[in-house]
Amino acid sequence: MNSPILHLKKLIKHNTISFIMAFLAVFSAQAQENQQGYIIDDLSIFMHAGPGTNYRILGSINAGAQLKTTGNTSNDYSEIIDDKDRVTWVETKYITRQPGLSFVVTDIKEKLVNGNDYTAQLDGEVNELKSSIDLINEEKNQLQTELKQVKTELVKTQNKLKGQDTAIKKEWFFNGAIVLGLGLILGLVLPKLFTRRRASMDNWG
Repeated sequence: MNSPILHLKKLIKHNTISFIMAFLAVFSAQAQENQQGYIIDDLSIFMHAGPGTNYRILGSINAGAQLKTTGNTSNDYSEIIDDKDRVTWVETKYITRQPGLSFVVTDIKEKLVNGNDYTAQLDGEVNELKSSIDLINEEKNQLQTELKQVKTELVKTQNKLKGQDTAIKKEWFFNGAIVLGLGLILGLVLPKLFTRRRASMDNWG
């Protein structure tokens, strides 16, 4: 009685393992689809319509060329999509995941060009900043010159005001002296004149 049950368990176990293996195979194939790849350096190989030399040659692909792998493999051949979007087959051993030397050199050249452009842009900005600084320094020097002129004019004006103040004080002093002199004279002379005039009038009387 246990034999059919044991056989059923083995069958379920076998089917489960088979399903897991099939799922992993499909997942692995999907994971390999459209992966980035390159043709190794120092090589130019033929591309075939199928996985083998017995298939029609569709052209050649040069070393270092960039491509994509579809994940399909057979007879040590891999299906690829080349840089012209052609779906072909090449020997798997000639495919590498590392970029070829020519691709690396081209990439470095592009980076150098971009770096030079960025450096030129920075140089232009630095030159603009230098021009702005020179202009600011020129305006600063002009303002300093104008400030010196204003200070010189201020000193001249202050000296002129001091001279005018001294002249006014002298004028006041002289005018005061004149008034004082006239007062003294009048104070001394007028009484005598009045005294003599009274004396004369008395003599006439």
